[in-house]
Amino acid sequence: MTAESEHVEPASPLGEGGLVRLRLDLAYDGTEFSGWARQPGMRTVEETVARAIGTALRLPEPPALTVAGRTDAGVHATGQVAHVDVPEPADLDRLPRKLAGLLPADIVVRRVTVAAPGFDARFSATGRRYRYRVTDLPPDPLRRRDTVSWPRPLDAPAMDEAAAGLIGEHDFAAYCRPREGATTVRTLRRLRVEREPDGVVAATVEADAFCHNQVRAMMGALLAVGEGRRPTPWPGEVLAAGVRDSAVTVAPPHGLTLAHVDYPPADQLAAQAERTRQLRQAPGTQRPAGGS
Repeated sequence: MTAESEHVEPASPLGEGGLVRLRLDLAYDGTEFSGWARQPGMRTVEETVARAIGTALRLPEPPALTVAGRTDAGVHATGQVAHVDVPEPADLDRLPRKLAGLLPADIVVRRVTVAAPGFDARFSATGRRYRYRVTDLPPDPLRRRDTVSWPRPLDAPAMDEAAAGLIGEHDFAAYCRPREGATTVRTLRRLRVEREPDGVVAATVEADAFCHNQVRAMMGALLAVGEGRRPTPWPGEVLAAGVRDSAVTVAPPHGLTLAHVDYPPADQLAAQAERTRQLRQAPGTQRPAGGS
């Protein structure tokens, strides 16, 4: 997952004649999109949604969106959240239905609500949860878009044991594509790998946030363990080394789905957003005041 869009300052409060901030809860099949972020000449989720909102609200141009998790090409979402600052709609209750008529079949905006004061889809979030699906059995043709077909048998318990070595607050530089000026320190709260009743090997991954390619790189390391090419401690050893390892292959994007974004109670949204903006530092180093 790449870094999210630049922060947009809060809109004027509802009723003061300015803009109103709307929260969008949406889902999409990422197969035919070049990711979330707008790119010239490319079909992206952000551009498609922004154009639909602009048309529905008769705006002079598509509005800017801020998103909780900026997904890569081919990655899906069932629990994505974004916000947009627009003139107050006269018929907010009808906006989801209007958008349904304007959006393609691979995107749905499930809810549109006036955001609580201080809400920022990106910075107010306290956590993101992803799911990764891979099968070493004959694939279900109905799930081919969100499940990776793996050519070799996988040992799910070994993958789960290896995953335990990645949990906690760490500098995940070994599993991230670096960005200048951006931290790679993250708190991985959960990484659980299980074989489900239908035989699919599914990973549930939760963290305060993720850096670019982190989930897919971690999955690549766990898949190497699962097929027996690497020992169980290896993913943790890669993490401790702190540099990208050429032996770690980034797992295919279509197995990954953003499932949920967590937010604090409404009266804590602004404070959480401010904490998130503070620079994260590696464990054991001094944190800025209010750092997360």
